[in-house]
Amino acid sequence: MDTRVVKKKLGLKDRYTAMTRGLHWDTSYQPMDKVFPYDSYEGIKIHDWDKWEDPFRLTMDAYWKYQGEKDRKLYAVIDAFAQNNGQLGISDARYVNALKLFIQGVTPLEYYAHRGYAHVGRQFTGAGARVASQLQAIDELRHYQTETHAISHYNKYFNGMHNSSHWNENVWYLSVPKSFFEDAYSGGPFEFLTAISFSFEYLLTNLLFVPFMSGAAHNGDISTVTFGFSAQSDESRHMTLGIECIKFMLEQDPDNVPIVQRWMDKWFWRGYRLLTLVAMMQDYMLPKRVMSWKEAWEMYAESNGGALFKDLARYGIREPKGWKDACAGKDHISHQAWATFYQYGHAAAFHTWLPEQSEMNWLSEKYPDTFDRYYKGRFDHWAEVQKTDGRWFNQTLPMLCQVCQVPMMFTEAGDPTQIDFHETTYHGMKHHFCSVHCKGIFEDEPKKYVQAWLPVHQIYQGSCYPDDINPASPGDSPVREVLRYYGVNPGEDNGDFSTSPDRSNFAKWRGDKRKPGDAA
Repeated sequence: MDTRVVKKKLGLKDRYTAMTRGLHWDTSYQPMDKVFPYDSYEGIKIHDWDKWEDPFRLTMDAYWKYQGEKDRKLYAVIDAFAQNNGQLGISDARYVNALKLFIQGVTPLEYYAHRGYAHVGRQFTGAGARVASQLQAIDELRHYQTETHAISHYNKYFNGMHNSSHWNENVWYLSVPKSFFEDAYSGGPFEFLTAISFSFEYLLTNLLFVPFMSGAAHNGDISTVTFGFSAQSDESRHMTLGIECIKFMLEQDPDNVPIVQRWMDKWFWRGYRLLTLVAMMQDYMLPKRVMSWKEAWEMYAESNGGALFKDLARYGIREPKGWKDACAGKDHISHQAWATFYQYGHAAAFHTWLPEQSEMNWLSEKYPDTFDRYYKGRFDHWAEVQKTDGRWFNQTLPMLCQVCQVPMMFTEAGDPTQIDFHETTYHGMKHHFCSVHCKGIFEDEPKKYVQAWLPVHQIYQGSCYPDDINPASPGDSPVREVLRYYGVNPGEDNGDFSTSPDRSNFAKWRGDKRKPGDAA
């Protein structure tokens, strides 16, 4: 009788190798550099792709099993939340405006990331990098879907969510996140990895998916917090893999160091400017707060980022150029952002409001050196104006930064009373910037940024009006027609929260007897 042959089961490392590098082959009828032309044109030198290490050693079959189990749990919670009218259990209808900004400005970024990773995964010669990019592309698509499914429940009951895809393509403040990703995936594959793995994953998502999702739980939104923590387990893997990508480039060749440093300078600052929206959500849009933006920045950026830069110092990498300015800005950016959106609340697709006295006291406590001195006075002034002349809106259009596309609202480092403003001339045209760092990014790649689609410029040029309107004709309101082009319903999707249908409807659903305009 023949002896039975027992096949030895491969270990995790050998199995991962067989399912990634083992599937690779060198081309024969076309040279490899012609099949993969983009992994060298940025100047990055890779000598040994086998040095690429995925710390999780995740293969496709294990991935589907792992994510399938997470989805079963996630959708069970989402379904239970919907069936039990979970929207009635949130702390305050104002909270839903944070979800509006999330579905308008954050969720589309997940789809941008999916497209970007699907694209760059095709560009790498190394099989390990291609598999890792493919899995992350699927992750990002899943995040887009789960966030949409979770937040779509609120669309049945609240305004300001019905046209989020169109708004992401056209509305002025949403050009900030949109331009970030378009900038990233119009670069080369290694720059995209640096932009998304370092800036978006390591910097942005830690500050969004941990403190903000904790805030969602604190405000009774179990549906959102569940998808947030489901996504965060993926984000932790992305963050770890992203740092390994940077180390891989640095270890391959010393000539890569200055290229990676330049990208880290650029993408840290671009990510920081994008975080302004998150800072505002954290400090002003959560009726029940867990921590301030300043506390979140110190915990998730200064602590984690400081440790990362010390780790990368052995490769010759220093902290990004804008690091010190960003750390100083933690005391200011959320207040400056909310003050700007309060002024332009009639042109946004969510509601704004003045902080209540208890919230002002909280802000004073969390920002003892800045809030009372620089920001409380303007909120007090607008409150007095509202009592006598009604809600005030700014009817002008703000100047935008040519790079980050944020309105000129940030102040100079060391002087919060002066707007930080810079300009340069390129081919006879002036371009304006919100900081010396955005100006430096422009001057490094001017041909790229002169093509930026700036919403305010497009409005003034007449590109954001319905086809049946002439904004210059007597009796026509340019703001009204721009909102019609956007598909924003004035007073329902935007304006002051105190007079909104969202507030009155929520009060009726909850049996609240207070009248619109009373303290919530």
